[in-house]
Amino acid sequence: MESEKVVQPTGEDAPDPEEEEKRLAAVAREANHLNDLRLVLLGWRWPGKSLTGNTILGREEFRLERAAEFCVKRQTEVEGRQVTVIDTPGWFSTQSTPPVYQQEMVRGASMCGPLGPHAFLLVIPVGMFTEVDRARIEEHLALFGERVWRHTIVVFTWADVLTNMSIERHIKREGKDLQWVLEKCKMRYFVISNYIFGEHPQLRQLMEKIEKVVAEEGIYNPEEVEEKKPLDQNQNQTQNRELGARPKVNSASGLAKMDMDPPHNSVDGLTD
Repeated sequence: MESEKVVQPTGEDAPDPEEEEKRLAAVAREANHLNDLRLVLLGWRWPGKSLTGNTILGREEFRLERAAEFCVKRQTEVEGRQVTVIDTPGWFSTQSTPPVYQQEMVRGASMCGPLGPHAFLLVIPVGMFTEVDRARIEEHLALFGERVWRHTIVVFTWADVLTNMSIERHIKREGKDLQWVLEKCKMRYFVISNYIFGEHPQLRQLMEKIEKVVAEEGIYNPEEVEEKKPLDQNQNQTQNRELGARPKVNSASGLAKMDMDPPHNSVDGLTD
């Protein structure tokens, strides 16, 4: 009786490693796909935060002519997904953010509904990044609780100023302060061009990156945020008087992050 011959796979039968990697990546993207995404924008005033929201929406919805004083909610469809974007008040570069603005930032997460946001997009313009910048980010993300870092993606804007430099080299060049922020986000970052509206070639990649974060971390729960004790009225008024228009120049791009006078009226009663 003849023994059965074992057929060994030939080089032609073996799957190509590169093609197999692409196939597995496609399977993972399909498994992670969400029909609904809820995003909260965070960052300074005038770093491209609202512009990034407009880029995602594919149209100008968030006002760029002045710093936002309250949260604004807009929706659109991106690559077959219903995407909700919440633009929050930007914080000041070097001065304390009034409690009324801090409370409004936190409200942005609750505007996503009881299920909470899928991700926070922390918008950082490419350019000089200092210890003060790191401290401001740490201070304001603390408003959302320590777990917010697990749901945060850094979005770099104005990256065209890097010309031939890669974003990885820029991160290394800027040193420990920027690297600290990225490490807190588990090195989740994305570079976006804000000069394209409509059919944006990067939006699919950004949506897939967000879905991957959700697959790994779940959804942020706004109820985990502890109530912060507001400043007393006298301290708040003193703080408001000290805030003036004081630009912070971004040396790499020649842009300025403008700190504008906060309104003296309350944001209560303002609608989305």
